[in-house]
Amino acid sequence: MILVDTDVMADVMRRYTPAVTWLDSLGTEAIGIPGLVAMELLQGCRNREEQRQVENVLRPYTLYWPGRTDCARAFDDFAAYHLSHALGILDALIAETAVGLGVELATFNTKHYSVVSALQTIQPYSRG
Repeated sequence: MILVDTDVMADVMRRYTPAVTWLDSLGTEAIGIPGLVAMELLQGCRNREEQRQVENVLRPYTLYWPGRTDCARAFDDFAAYHLSHALGILDALIAETAVGLGVELATFNTKHYSVVSALQTIQPYSRG
């Protein structure tokens, strides 16, 4: 399984060709969306129609939420790195959700995520 971060899902929703091609290339590989990513995507909606579109794109995917242990690790990460590396609350929670599941996170946000040592990230396609 691979979890997909907000930036990659935003590209998929915009029908950015490299993102759609990458997603299609995964075949039967399980794709998950952190629940907090789904909420970020909804937060970006300007009206009900956009929200319906986001909900339709998300419908086929399983949402994964951070558990208690993930939240504890995210708290430690946030306390250690929010000042020095601008690690955000949601990024810490998304990262630790992937760590807790033992899966890679597909993202281009490597700057903030690099401080979460147990997190494995992939940049799924080239951005031009």
